[in-house]
Amino acid sequence: MTYNEAIQELETILRSLETDQVDVDDLTARAERSAELIRLCRHKLRHAEASLDRVFDSLDEDEEDLDTEEDEEADDDEEDSDEPNDYQPGGPGRPAQPRLF
Repeated sequence: MTYNEAIQELETILRSLETDQVDVDDLTARAERSAELIRLCRHKLRHAEASLDRVFDSLDEDEEDLDTEEDEEADDDEEDSDEPNDYQPGGPGRPAQPRLF
């Protein structure tokens, strides 16, 4: 039975209880059936929630893995860069070795 089918049956039971034409024996049977349907609906909702949690956790892990890969690539790019290094041993504007005149 699907969740929607269970809900529809619960609504049918509720409408029949609202008519005041329910005998005591029928009332007991309907209350028991309603309890079964409610348990079924709760189970299906919990299962759906757990499934969604797993999906979102998986997406979060994928995002974290992607962020880690991007950070590693950025670190590799900085180390392997072909760009000129602005570092000058003597400091900016100073020759690397003193000139002897």
